[in-house]
Amino acid sequence: MQESDVGSGQNWVLGVTALASFMMALDAQVITTAFATIRADLGASVETLQWTVNAYNLTFAVLLLTGAALGDRFGRRRMFAAGIAVFTLASVACALSGSVGELIAARSAQGAGAALVMPLAMAILSGAFAKEERARALGIFSGITGFALIIGPAIGGFITANFGWRWIFWINLPIGVIAIALVQARLRESFGPKAALDIVGLIIVAAAALALVWGLLRGNVAGWESPEVLTALIVGMLLTAAFVFWEQRAREPMVPMRLFRARAFSAGMSSSFAFYAAMYGVLFLLPQFLQTTLGFGPLGAGLRLLPWTATLFVTAPVAGAVVNKVGERPLVVTGLLMQAIGLGWIAMIASPGIAYAHLIAPLALAGVGVSMAMPAAQNAILGSVAVTEMGKASGVFNMGRFLGGAFGIAALVTVFSANGSVHSPAAFSAGFGAAMTLASALSLLGAIAGLWLPARNRVALAELPRSA
Repeated sequence: MQESDVGSGQNWVLGVTALASFMMALDAQVITTAFATIRADLGASVETLQWTVNAYNLTFAVLLLTGAALGDRFGRRRMFAAGIAVFTLASVACALSGSVGELIAARSAQGAGAALVMPLAMAILSGAFAKEERARALGIFSGITGFALIIGPAIGGFITANFGWRWIFWINLPIGVIAIALVQARLRESFGPKAALDIVGLIIVAAAALALVWGLLRGNVAGWESPEVLTALIVGMLLTAAFVFWEQRAREPMVPMRLFRARAFSAGMSSSFAFYAAMYGVLFLLPQFLQTTLGFGPLGAGLRLLPWTATLFVTAPVAGAVVNKVGERPLVVTGLLMQAIGLGWIAMIASPGIAYAHLIAPLALAGVGVSMAMPAAQNAILGSVAVTEMGKASGVFNMGRFLGGAFGIAALVTVFSANGSVHSPAAFSAGFGAAMTLASALSLLGAIAGLWLPARNRVALAELPRSA
């Protein structure tokens, strides 16, 4: 095969995997500015509406590592195409939903499709490029995915305002069909090591996550001392302990517990869980505050998120470039302190009569802060494991990220519901301010966890204990 043919093939791999990843990342964000419209159209409460995000996050998080294993066993191209098909069909189901329950079920199916696509996109891309070219390809891939996260709320607002919220899902149909056709025409089949699937671990962690989030969501509705809530929280904690116990003894663990013995890994995961919880919770409530309290439309709300979201595009590459010079700890701690201050600032000034201009500085401060912390925390986590275990470490990181997001949305909505409601701008503002206080506290906890990161540029692989 000529060199030009190889280059063309690699470009197709990069383009197809980036297209699929862009669609998944866009759909995770595009719904944020449609929440207020969906709530009114389907007659859903804020407590119920959050399941449209948490259902996606939970299924994605718990099926993520299984998706990679299915690709290794049955063919990465085959399962990659299947994941896109599941996601596309689930998008159609979202668009056709006649009730919030149907929308939640369809969003769960979307999360399952994304759990196949995202890890396999990385595996296919990494396998297509030689080591010396892989970093550049992954950088382009991550940049395209990150761009979807930045523009998602604005695109969602534009579509909702001009065509209706259902079209944010219909748009996935032609993209999905094109992506599947390109996968079949341009990608080669590949397989990985046929590791056994940790079905027991998958069932336990899914049940644990569902029970804990359910308990958080039902606390204000049913009462924190009600048998339903207490049972859900206790069962969730017991199942979490059972998952740790099982993974320590499983032959092919879904989450190798020995990874957490590395200080950088455990501190990085703890910090990431906290700041992603804050970030996802804010992303759920902030667009609704801009619409319900300040009176902006869906597009206006999406554009007014840019001082926060667009900082990722500028700050993250700079932070990624300097992390090896200053180390991960300063970036994580400083960045999350900035996010804590920015969100706390918003909590203090949020009111029905506030001018949007007063929100720009705290939004930018919080955005720059978390954009500093994200690449540094990920670098600490992946740098603490052997090269052969980076795939699993990346899977665990992404699993923790989405579980943190589900926890954050549940926790912030719980605080919102205890202090406010959607019945008036003043009531929404009161609940929103209380929720932002919790988001600030979660960011501060992430900064405290970051203090346990090793105070050096790179984590030595020898720090990771080698145990069977």
